[in-house]
Amino acid sequence: MIKKINDLLSGITATVIGGIFLVISFILSRTEISLPVDPAWITVIISGVPLLYLAVWRIIYNPGISKISSALLITVAMIAAIIIGDLFAAGEVAFIMAIGAILEDMTTNRAKKGLSKLINLAPTEGRRISDGKEEMVKAADIKKGDVIRILPGETIPADGKVISGETSVDQSVMTGESLPVDKSKGDEVYSGTINRFGAIDISVTRSGQDSSLQRLIKLVEEAENRKAPMARTADRAASWLVPAALIIAIAAGIITKDIVRAVTVLVVFCPCALVLATPTAIMAAIGQATKHGVIVKSGEALEKMGKVNTVTFDKTGTLTYGRLEVSDIISFDQSVNEEGILILAASAESKSEHPLGKAIVSCANERGLLICDCDDFSMQAGKGIKASVNGRNVICGNEQFLSENGIKTAAKKQKAECYTMQGKALVYVAESGKCIGAVTLADKIRPETAKVIAEIKSMGADSVLLTGDNKRTAEYFAEKSGITEVYSELLPENKQQIIIKLQSENRTVCMIGDGVNDAPALKTADVGVAMGSMGSDIAVEAADIALMSDDITKIPYLKRLSDATVGTIKASITLSMCINLVAVVLSVAGILNPTTGALVHNAGSCFVILIAALLYDRKFDKTSKKQ
Repeated sequence: MIKKINDLLSGITATVIGGIFLVISFILSRTEISLPVDPAWITVIISGVPLLYLAVWRIIYNPGISKISSALLITVAMIAAIIIGDLFAAGEVAFIMAIGAILEDMTTNRAKKGLSKLINLAPTEGRRISDGKEEMVKAADIKKGDVIRILPGETIPADGKVISGETSVDQSVMTGESLPVDKSKGDEVYSGTINRFGAIDISVTRSGQDSSLQRLIKLVEEAENRKAPMARTADRAASWLVPAALIIAIAAGIITKDIVRAVTVLVVFCPCALVLATPTAIMAAIGQATKHGVIVKSGEALEKMGKVNTVTFDKTGTLTYGRLEVSDIISFDQSVNEEGILILAASAESKSEHPLGKAIVSCANERGLLICDCDDFSMQAGKGIKASVNGRNVICGNEQFLSENGIKTAAKKQKAECYTMQGKALVYVAESGKCIGAVTLADKIRPETAKVIAEIKSMGADSVLLTGDNKRTAEYFAEKSGITEVYSELLPENKQQIIIKLQSENRTVCMIGDGVNDAPALKTADVGVAMGSMGSDIAVEAADIALMSDDITKIPYLKRLSDATVGTIKASITLSMCINLVAVVLSVAGILNPTTGALVHNAGSCFVILIAALLYDRKFDKTSKKQ
């Protein structure tokens, strides 16, 4: 009951009413009109009761020195103003504090706009297909394995795979991509994204709390509930400033023998701007990041990002796309060109389930080549396949597999050596007992990688590669990326150990990864960043920050955002302390009274809030056009 009354009094409507009565009191004080009761009393009750409630609540429930809060100081100042008969000053102190609280709420709500957008996008229902019939059901009733139909313009209610139809999906809320992404049979779609064009049927893979959108909402809630270390520092400073204010006020009152000056000191000494500096800046920055497809799970991570001097990268799926693609086609026989080699290899591999075989078939399909049917298909795990293509006996596999089938590769090996030096997988292609060519496959490096590494270096941080790949492959990718510090052939625990080793060298480490094997390192690093779009759930949960678009140009962006956030916090704290210091001197000198002192003090709080709000729309897009 008490809390409900408190919430009602601290609302915008009640505060506006309090402001009206305060204005009436101000006008009446400058006329000969008098009322039995000063209208300022209404303001004191409306705006002062929530302040008193907060001060008492903190005394009861806060531990240790934190019981002494800024709300307590303002309450003391308000009561002191009432005692000396300055009801207008008492009402003004309480009213301006209420205005400051509302401004803070408005600023942080604006800063959370990008976060709350995710929650508002949660679909409420979906069109389930059962026995050939459509029925509208609640989103909460959709289960894994259900078939859902999504029409153009509808929000997708669950994660799933397209089983029929083609369309384009607006995934901007999840990935920050500006253009819709084409989807056809076999492609994944995510809850909360919008179907733009064609109708599609999907088989649900994750629904309810397991869906992509709900996981994002969970990250949002964590971001809103966790508090940064600098915020705790500000709270502690506020707790110590209260007794300091009381001592100075008492001393000023005794020395000057003027209780009004003592009350004015209490009014201007309140450290509200100091307390507001960190949370408003952090929330504005988190909202700014969310607009660009970056989910920051805590203010602590955002602050630490600015102190990072070492960025460690996983390779696969982070610096590279995480999928094998045909890189080169080599012909060892002048009678067969590269296209012929690819057609023969793709035809033989058409029934293969191996990733290398699938990549070769995919490449042939992308080039529009005719893939022939194969017979007598057989596969030997870890070695290769045999098949008959139009009566031609074809073998595709590694050197050992061909040798076991009486096919010599020694003369070809030297020509292929330069490709294996680049960390590429090599599949030999043989026909009728003769090695006629080879296909190389590689995980394609992201084109922006080298630029990102160079920018990280220009910002004073080192880049380190941590990978489970062999040394030769790791060094090749490191050279292409511009990374000089490389650790290869690492198991998950090895990556974690490297992070600990780097930290022992007084380095502040940020780990970028995407897989389950990166989770221990992500959790151990000072800041863990997961490639959220294609990364595993475990990696995203272990990380402090998730990049929903797998765009590594967001790493320099995050560092700039962190630097700006910390800079804003420091500037706000400095500004608030300077205003308080000047106001205290003016109060002791008698230049300010409780009324004017309250105006000066709370103007500082408003400045701090407005400075923080500027972070939300600030531009940090030096490297990525998507930002």
